[in-house]
Amino acid sequence: MKEIIFKYALKNAFDFQGKVNSKVVLGSVLRENPELKKDVPSLIQEIKSAIIEIEKFSPEQIQQKLKQLAPELLKEKKTEQIVGPLKPLPNAQKGKVVVRIAPSPSGALHIGHAYGASLNYEYAKMYDGKLILRIEDTNAENIYPPAYQLIEEDARWLTNNGVAEVIIQSSRLGIYYDHGEKLVGLGKAYLCTCPAEQWREMKNKGVACSCRNLASKEQQLRYAKMFNSYAEGEAILRLKTDIQHRNPAMRDFGIMRIVEHIHPKTGKGQRVWPLMIFSVAVDDHLLGITHVLNGKDQTDNAAKERLIMDCFGWTYPEYAHWGMINFDGFALSTTETRHAIEEGMYHGWDDIRIPFLPALRRRGYQPGAFRRYATEIGLSLNDKTVSKEEFWKNINAFDKELVEQKANRYFFIDNPVKILIQGLPAQEVEMELHPDFPQRGKRILKVQKEVIISSSDFKTLSDGYLHRLMDCGNFELREDGFYYVSEPYDDFKNSEKRGHIVHWLPAEEKLNVDVKMDDGTATFGIGENALGTLAVGTIVQAERRFFARVDSVTKDKVTLWYLHK
Repeated sequence: MKEIIFKYALKNAFDFQGKVNSKVVLGSVLRENPELKKDVPSLIQEIKSAIIEIEKFSPEQIQQKLKQLAPELLKEKKTEQIVGPLKPLPNAQKGKVVVRIAPSPSGALHIGHAYGASLNYEYAKMYDGKLILRIEDTNAENIYPPAYQLIEEDARWLTNNGVAEVIIQSSRLGIYYDHGEKLVGLGKAYLCTCPAEQWREMKNKGVACSCRNLASKEQQLRYAKMFNSYAEGEAILRLKTDIQHRNPAMRDFGIMRIVEHIHPKTGKGQRVWPLMIFSVAVDDHLLGITHVLNGKDQTDNAAKERLIMDCFGWTYPEYAHWGMINFDGFALSTTETRHAIEEGMYHGWDDIRIPFLPALRRRGYQPGAFRRYATEIGLSLNDKTVSKEEFWKNINAFDKELVEQKANRYFFIDNPVKILIQGLPAQEVEMELHPDFPQRGKRILKVQKEVIISSSDFKTLSDGYLHRLMDCGNFELREDGFYYVSEPYDDFKNSEKRGHIVHWLPAEEKLNVDVKMDDGTATFGIGENALGTLAVGTIVQAERRFFARVDSVTKDKVTLWYLHK
């Protein structure tokens, strides 16, 4: 029991810089040996004893002991592993599941879209099925032309290029016209020319309008006139349903209308447009969608789509819904964000301050973090309010699991202060690029007496205490300056007047580094010269500070985008 406890306590200390969470350790221990549940109080006491011992260790000692006791816990993680099983879908067969995501092109995708897209993709993957991206652009009045490309890029990134097919509805108008004509011919749809207000009053009373029962030839003539005679607002194609249905929304609802607005894809070439419920019903059938997974706010629309499918005698897909997720404190209106970009409040969809996928992608977030978040919630019908703090706490924890193993370590010194340490021997200090993976190689810093440290670290250097340059040596502050004392870490650890560990750079390092922070501000400093050799897009860890993505590299400056701690 003690060995199991000790290895998991070491693992937790290694993951979180020496701090151990007893609850996490308890959970790991019980997963390995459920029999220990019989004596949890004794288990908790042993965990406390292990924590007391481990918190005396240096980071190097923690890593070394973990390597000796349980080296498998240090192995590199698969960066796209999804944890947390999804509930099975009804009537789902391996290899035959087809799902879809269906955004409208009003802007880029945001964190709310990411939840739905991730859930659909994970189900497609679970059943070796197919994910279709269908861009629903039949409302010409709210289309942002660059969104076509933005949405496809976002969807492919979020799903690791798992989108099997991209469908754009405006390219399928002929299909919708044919199906509308067929419904008219079957006597299941009619062309209504009643004024909108008059129609609304009759519908609410459950009374059919005079257009509903016109002869078939007249209906077909009227349908043809939609394309060249009627003006916008004068006619609408309605599905014949139960005019006295208990839900007024289901009574003879519209399925095609006239819109004169210029469409960015078709221009003025088309003026008859399907309403969303009609194009969705037709496409879901023709594209072979087996399962429709979306929010429960779409329940009425799903019922309407089934009524449309019944008219054609189609078998409709399985419908499953999730509860409303209110992202409290986030500005997620695509239209409002687009206006803010146009007004110069943000520089674009990848502005670091907004929760849209181009921005999160540019910061270096891994798509697996958002998919993990979606699978943890799953297809729950419970409504949920998520604060900004709670959301980012979860996403950042999931993302850290994905990036901490791939991100090599480098020193970054903000607000640099130069100090002279008397007696510090000239040397080449070797540090592993990643402490878990020595095969990746080393960083070498050539140090002499002068080093650069952060002004915040400088303020912590009290007189009379033993301080340490990380991985380099121990020094102290005296009345007349800084003096080198010794090299071994144990001297520092065992000192009765132990001070602070500071990260540093040789004074000769000159690489300027700008860090774009998540609130839009910038932090400036000096970084290791090796940062200047990295490719744009590389994820790094600023030692003891934060994770970041390399955004640009020039001859004398590197720009990083802050990811998270």
